[in-house]
Amino acid sequence: MKKVILSLASFLMLMSGCKVKQATTADEIIGKTDVQVTDGRFTPEVMWGMGKMGEAALSPDGSKIAYTVTYYNVDKNKGNAELYVMDADGANVKQITTSAKSEFNPVWLNDGTIAFARGTQNGAQMFTIGVDGKNEKQISDIEGGIEGFMLSPDHSKVIYTATIAKEKPADIAKLYEGLESATGRINEDLMYRHWDEWVDAIPHIYLADFNETKIEKGIDVLEGEPFECPMRPWGGLEQVAFSPDGKTIAYTCRKKVGKEYSLSTNSDIYLYNIADKTVQNISQGIMGYDQNPVFSNNGKYIVWESMEHDGYESDKQRIMLYDLESGERKDLTANLDQTCYSYAWSDDDSKIYFISPFMGTREIFVYNFADQSFRQVTKDLHDINAFEIKGDKIYTQEVSMSRPAEIFVYDINGEKAQGQQISAINTDVLSKVNMGKVEERWIKTTNGEDMLVWVVYPYNFDSTKTYPALLFCQGGPQDMVSQFWSTRWNFQIMSGAGYFVIAPNRHGVPGFGTKWNEQISGDYGGQNMKDYMQSYDIIAKQHPNIDENRVGACGASYGAFSVYWLAGNHQNRFKAFLAHNGMFNLEQQYCETEEMWFVNWDLGGPYWDKTNATAQRSYANSPHKFIQNWNTPICVIHGELDYRIVASQGMAAYNAAVLRGVPARYLYFPDENHWVLQPQNSVLWHRNFIDWFDKWLKK
Repeated sequence: MKKVILSLASFLMLMSGCKVKQATTADEIIGKTDVQVTDGRFTPEVMWGMGKMGEAALSPDGSKIAYTVTYYNVDKNKGNAELYVMDADGANVKQITTSAKSEFNPVWLNDGTIAFARGTQNGAQMFTIGVDGKNEKQISDIEGGIEGFMLSPDHSKVIYTATIAKEKPADIAKLYEGLESATGRINEDLMYRHWDEWVDAIPHIYLADFNETKIEKGIDVLEGEPFECPMRPWGGLEQVAFSPDGKTIAYTCRKKVGKEYSLSTNSDIYLYNIADKTVQNISQGIMGYDQNPVFSNNGKYIVWESMEHDGYESDKQRIMLYDLESGERKDLTANLDQTCYSYAWSDDDSKIYFISPFMGTREIFVYNFADQSFRQVTKDLHDINAFEIKGDKIYTQEVSMSRPAEIFVYDINGEKAQGQQISAINTDVLSKVNMGKVEERWIKTTNGEDMLVWVVYPYNFDSTKTYPALLFCQGGPQDMVSQFWSTRWNFQIMSGAGYFVIAPNRHGVPGFGTKWNEQISGDYGGQNMKDYMQSYDIIAKQHPNIDENRVGACGASYGAFSVYWLAGNHQNRFKAFLAHNGMFNLEQQYCETEEMWFVNWDLGGPYWDKTNATAQRSYANSPHKFIQNWNTPICVIHGELDYRIVASQGMAAYNAAVLRGVPARYLYFPDENHWVLQPQNSVLWHRNFIDWFDKWLKK
């Protein structure tokens, strides 16, 4: 059995909304409710009434699938995940846990028993339960809890992740003596905070014996090392692997701290010998991200996701093959102009299956060792986020712009055939909703290249009417506008509010070749902005049902940077803007952000380097340099816990708009990060979004 999960780094960009307060008492169990839909309209309230699929796992014999589903209660501002089991054809669905604490990380011990993790008063712990929902028992009580676990092939060992405290230097620690209530933080290095948390703890992997009855505290595989494994903020157990014989652990680690960590993406793959505790770096000399190792079934080889360049986090992800006997490395994708991730070997090790963003969707491809060829396995209007291989079947978790995650099954030898949906988590809700039609358009960019633009129609579309439209500006910046499903940037909510959505895959996104992806670095405010305005000029101006005088633009992160830049350069194309957690002042951003490798690569370097032409061009295109041209209503949104693009960026943009006399609104979340994850905050976000654009585009 081969199981592949999408890394948190890619998956969280598509699936926000999971980081909410969990139910805490027995009377607060949250489960499925009867979702009310009015006039077939998809609304934020309907969206939060739907179930959200989590992890899924096939039983050893392939007859059953265990998976988790999270349901939310907006009134209580909480969510709760439960564990389900169904037959591999989708029949006989059974909820086998019912608790006020969320379950996650299902792992089959045998065809009749499942191990999983659940929150407790002592953090998350491991449990086991029968497929009939009986004989539940807790098998770990590790102080502080775990973040996840995996079993060795023979189930004799378990790896779990837990955090250790980050130690203060001795001279700094002395300053805190007798000051137990002091809240001040003293730092003398970088990377003191990351994305949405202060770096007070470090994740490590622990190895322990597993006997299905009791798990004691394990051995810290990185004992004495102040490094992250898995790597924050996105890494999970996909960054760790057992060898087939259970004697070796492969793990991902960037063995750097502080300023060095903030400047580099150079992580490596390490082999840990369980018997003698020796460690070997097998990716030494490869300067970019190396992560997510996967052993072949015969134990002779290992593959991992590999990037070439240090500091370039959106580099092409290659399939790097390592011969464990000879030590030879080989890039299997040297002649493939696609990025690849989430690998799985075929049973006979003759093929490697993987996910690749490709022409606006995320599909499964396969590499054949015999002739060194690549073949696309799936093709549909979807994003495949995870998959598992069993025999001649591929089981996938996939989404689209019109559907949250469900499980599908494909014939492994099929010719890009559509899969068969076998789960039905939200079928009842979707049957009540009139989703807007999703249309694929190809247009020419100003430099003569072909660009994919997704067009989503208003719900209950009437060809005799005209409608307002919204141009969606993608974040990343190197992130494809795929068939994603999101609890924030949900195009069907925009459709349900009566809008066309125009979503271009502008220069600087993957899935259209490395040249297209790389073009944006050092060219902020350049070709990709021309792409946005070209999308307006061709789609909005030429579509007979779009009112070109009622078009707005919106986006988050780099998408919000795009909105800020367009606000000063759009030449009256747009009538309203909305920007969420975006870069407004690039000079300010350079010294405020924490991942310095990003600004060094994408902006070209520091703004004070006057000899760096790329950097100077980037900062000359900072949106705040064009504030004198702002004349269009703008709504600014920002979260205080966003340490990637800090809240002062949003405040500066909003203040500048007001001082310029531009109609403006500021929505501030003191308890949200780069995303809006709490149900009530999300509903407020969407209500504000619709209200703002209705105010200026439906007059």
